Amino acid sequence: MDFLIDSFMSAILLAFSLDRELISIVAVSLKVSSSSTLIASLTGIPIGFLIASESFRGKQMLITCLNTLLALPTVVIGLFVYALISRRGIFGPFDLLYTQKAIIIGQALLIIPVVTTFTIAAISRIDNRYRQTAMTLGANRIQTAFVIIREARFGIVAAVIAAFGRVIAEVGISMMLGGNAKGFTRTMTTAMALEYDKGEFTLAIALGIVLLSLSFGINLLFHFFQGRTGD
Repeated sequence: MDFLIDSFMSAILLAFSLDRELISIVAVSLKVSSSSTLIASLTGIPIGFLIASESFRGKQMLITCLNTLLALPTVVIGLFVYALISRRGIFGPFDLLYTQKAIIIGQALLIIPVVTTFTIAAISRIDNRYRQTAMTLGANRIQTAFVIIREARFGIVAAVIAAFGRVIAEVGISMMLGGNAKGFTRTMTTAMALEYDKGEFTLAIALGIVLLSLSFGINLLFHFFQGRTGD
């Protein structure tokens, strides 16, 4: 028990001392997670809008598939992307494996279904009268789309926040595609796993404190925007 308390106190001091290694790890995590979330948002929001707005055969099946992908294990995506970017893969000549770009690609694939599904839910809650009113006033399809997106903005922002929360705490993709290289591809979760294997708990606990703080802030934002969608 004393060992746990000592490790926890040392971790708190390390977290607040702005240790260079800790800052480097957190910076890499934030960089790759933010980049993958941006890519997923630019991809998932338009797709989600189109699925929610249009009627076509197989729509419900497509939505069901997207909902299924929400529970896709990170290691499955890691294996899939690894097969594509390894030396024998299609994209092997680009030397993407064990780089931050590889992590970003894997994480983006992980959360595109999250952004898309949440966007569909947000758009579907918008009263169809907004579309009809905009078109009656002479708005074209693009202008009408912006009107609907504006009304669903809080739900869409909640989708982006939920996606970021998903990737900031994942470990499988980062470990398999990034390789956990110190100062380059080492994220908070992979560093915590490494420190645990080494039996060094101070840095692992300090990173855990930072990660929990980030997750708490993300969840506060998520619930705030979800609350706004219900107003």
